[in-house]
Amino acid sequence: MSKPLARVQENSEISLVFKMELPDGTLVEEATDNEPFRFRLGEGEFLDKLEDMLVGLEVGTTAKLTLSPERAFGASNPENVHEMPLTSFPAEMPPEKGQVIGFNTPTGQEVPGTIVEVKADTAVVDFNHPLADATIILTAKIAEIH
Repeated sequence: MSKPLARVQENSEISLVFKMELPDGTLVEEATDNEPFRFRLGEGEFLDKLEDMLVGLEVGTTAKLTLSPERAFGASNPENVHEMPLTSFPAEMPPEKGQVIGFNTPTGQEVPGTIVEVKADTAVVDFNHPLADATIILTAKIAEIH
């Protein structure tokens, strides 16, 4: 009698081979067979809501999921868009539309902000996740359960 395949548990350490894409086929991120993404569930290294979907899957299982923005990187929040004086930016690096800049929070964390508009005296910075509001197509295979 063959032994049942290992299943992902809530605190499993796993190696995941995955491809994350936008609906138009644009590649967002991937981890290949040669370099799988190894992490422990519950430690916040991968999308929390996605980790929940992996629990119970057997090693070797491949899943293809279409994730709504709420299940992926969330919906954008208008309160995360701020206007900042141009004097806040280094003179040698003036902000440009589309540029992503790391800003330090009062707690010392670095948060990426995307310049969405440059006005005469200010720049409009969007601190929402760059993939907020995006539907994500995820193909993932449980390569190993450690």
